Amino acid sequence: MERSAALPVRRVRAAGGHREQERRPPPREDGDGDRDRHAGGQKRGGPRRRPLALPEARVAPLVLLYLLALRALVQVAHRQLLNSPSGAEPPDFSAPRAREYLDNLTAIGPRTVGSPENEVFAVNYLLEQIRAIERESTDVHKVSVDIQRPTGSFSIDFLGGFTSYYANVTNVVVKLEPQNGAEHAVLSNCHFDSVPNTPGASDDAVSCAVMLEILNTLSKSSEPLQHAVIFLFNGAEENILQASHGFITQHKWAKSIRAFINLEAAGVGGKELVFQTGPENPWLVQAYILAAKHPFASVVAQEIFQSGIIPADTDFRIYRDFGNIPGIDLAFIENGYIYHTEYDTSDRISTDSIQRAGDNILAVLKYLATSDKLAKSFEYRHGNVVFFDVFGLFVLAYPARVGIIMNYITAAIAFFYLSKKILQPKTRVVHNLKKLFTAFGLALISWVSTLATVLIVAAFVSVIGRSLSWYTHFYVSVFLYGTVAAAKLILVHTLAKKLLYKNMNEQYPGDIFFDTSLMIWTVALAVITHLGLCSAFICTFWVAFPLLTKLMIHKEFSQKGATMKFVMMYMLGMFVPYLYTMYLSWTVFEMFTPIMGRSGSEIPPDAVLAGLIVVTTIILSSYFINFIYLVKSTKTTLITLAALFVVTLILVCSGIFFPYSSDEANPKPKRVFLQHVSRRFHDLDGNVVKSDSGIWINGFDYNGISHITPHVPEINDTIRTPCEEQAPFCGLPWILPVHFMFRKNWYLPAPEIFPRSPIHFNLLSKELTPWNSLRLSFEVSGPSHMSLYVRPHEGAALSTWSLGDGTPVASVGGDYFVFYSHGLQASPWHFWVELTAPEKHSHGIVSLAIAAHYFFGEDQKSPQLYALLERLPNWIFSSGWSCTYDLFVF
Repeated sequence: MERSAALPVRRVRAAGGHREQERRPPPREDGDGDRDRHAGGQKRGGPRRRPLALPEARVAPLVLLYLLALRALVQVAHRQLLNSPSGAEPPDFSAPRAREYLDNLTAIGPRTVGSPENEVFAVNYLLEQIRAIERESTDVHKVSVDIQRPTGSFSIDFLGGFTSYYANVTNVVVKLEPQNGAEHAVLSNCHFDSVPNTPGASDDAVSCAVMLEILNTLSKSSEPLQHAVIFLFNGAEENILQASHGFITQHKWAKSIRAFINLEAAGVGGKELVFQTGPENPWLVQAYILAAKHPFASVVAQEIFQSGIIPADTDFRIYRDFGNIPGIDLAFIENGYIYHTEYDTSDRISTDSIQRAGDNILAVLKYLATSDKLAKSFEYRHGNVVFFDVFGLFVLAYPARVGIIMNYITAAIAFFYLSKKILQPKTRVVHNLKKLFTAFGLALISWVSTLATVLIVAAFVSVIGRSLSWYTHFYVSVFLYGTVAAAKLILVHTLAKKLLYKNMNEQYPGDIFFDTSLMIWTVALAVITHLGLCSAFICTFWVAFPLLTKLMIHKEFSQKGATMKFVMMYMLGMFVPYLYTMYLSWTVFEMFTPIMGRSGSEIPPDAVLAGLIVVTTIILSSYFINFIYLVKSTKTTLITLAALFVVTLILVCSGIFFPYSSDEANPKPKRVFLQHVSRRFHDLDGNVVKSDSGIWINGFDYNGISHITPHVPEINDTIRTPCEEQAPFCGLPWILPVHFMFRKNWYLPAPEIFPRSPIHFNLLSKELTPWNSLRLSFEVSGPSHMSLYVRPHEGAALSTWSLGDGTPVASVGGDYFVFYSHGLQASPWHFWVELTAPEKHSHGIVSLAIAAHYFFGEDQKSPQLYALLERLPNWIFSSGWSCTYDLFVF
């Protein structure tokens, strides 16, 4: 607003000849003081601009409809990803035949490593199908089959760090190559084993079925391949990547592999997401882009997964770390609620999903097997790559170094735009900076207060025992936490508008908060780019498109009476960043929401999900905040949001939203592990000083046993498991070192168990080495799965051992964990540990415990365990087995 408008306006009356002075009321401040122009303002002496004052009754519903329309488009895009390819030409890949493979493989039942189902029946079925395919292959191809049963050991930093040892695990390996052979190969990997008590259709039988059909399709082709394709059906992935390690470090064909494709699952069916590539080797991403018929890929998923936030890992790590081979990691991500449960059956995987995966993987394998780059893959190992799919239609990818240049250029243009506004006129620079940073402070306050408020609500819900109320009904989380987040953001800025900007033209604070959002996104873009994260491209969207929109509607923003037209044009300009962010958010929530049901007893899932909703709300509101300063009132919006929140909170507190579901069509079960364990604690002389027996219960989510107690009253908080402080890992038979995730568990007294195939643990020798350390050698024989726990006593140290690379890797808490498994006919396990210790050690220098886990066969479940499992409600997925635990002191 111009200062000249405030001067007296004089008019001359014709009749009386004298002047009549008329004074206008003082104008509202625009915040620019003596500036002769504002963004889009008029020059001095020009017509006075009419303030933009948008009606809330029209703007709020319009924004809501805009977001709902974007959500609908996102939903359509995700559903479109699953559609079967249409067209006159039949697909090369036959989904019905792959489904037949899948049905037959899962009909075998749970395929636990070491069980006849995994080591005999599944292997025989795979060999039978492979031999049939070999007989029908064309003359241009040669098919070779090998059964590998490796033994080995390695350390891994997964789950806090532990060491793995395997013996006689099974790999079925097939090589398809030209008749004259091939020097180089591309690997396709799946695993046919499953976790105990589950059929493992999605994880990972469907991938093996897809690979069988790809092998069938390629072998019948009359077109020769340039390179070999190796199909690895590995039989011990669920035992933390053991079979893939045995293959890549020991198999005779491993050295010819130049790239790989790993097929995995984090859900049951749906679309397969490329969530890891490389390391480096951007040509692999380019191969996927050029070949895949239905691309779905995101570097954001890659950086989330590799950050360790998701408690999972795949064979990708083994091929990358131990084979130094680049690759592509794909996983089914839909419906993670029934991942690793009894509901993971073949009938839940749609034929469209199988067809889509088959089309993609077949095309990419054919491309790689005929590519000149495969033979020289190490020459193309230069830099990372930014990649993301555009609503499943195609994938955009470019080198990370190009992305860095683009990001910095975009940030520089935005900084130039903001600097130009701040520096005009130069006499008002300090004033302009003050206004901009005041707005930034308000934005920061609104974010922090919003996060604090929503987390308080999440904490309250958790404390009253209503955690995971949204687990079966996701919309509950939106109404419970999304409404609070939106309302708190609006409330803070509404108060700021009334207290700090009450004498200003509505347009000015609206404009300054647009600039504030632009500044925040620009700073975020520069910082994330500097950190080397490829996900910075999202910030580029949020800088480039809003800035372009602002420049394009510059005149519309200042034109008299063009309020709703301005809103429509503004929303249209923001269409790309908003639509892509919602598309990406859909994928993130689709992955993370089910994970909250298996994230352990220590992480409050409501706090995590509430935090994600706050972040999403802040992002989606970043360029709508200025509307709060442009509308006349926000009262109706605030009342509506508050009413939705109060009603939802009352319903949540009443318990109407039960977290779990046993619905056959869409189950969302609670996960519980029950181990009938017998424990014996020995002293330095080998005498049993303590023993007990009971059913050890671990709930996989934050709710623990609170929902189980009404059905099984004896399972309650009076039987919380005490920690045996003198024993490693609290004297409990952990199958994996996840003790830091499950600190709340329960121990229900039960009779002692006597396995028909008990463990045998023997100290073979004790010798003092020339370098003054003590070496203890052991022999162990027992079931297919055992866990070894080691704790050096005070003053002693575990210096080396015969496991892994010889360097002991401590787990969280300082104890040492070794995961052991074997296939069929494994010889006794021999290992040694070497310790340094002071001369006086009357209480021993090391405590060593061994747990034997019976996952299958006649020793798996005791009568007491069977009886308890039968009493559990049907919305629980329970995995039960028997185990023994023995602690020794040496």
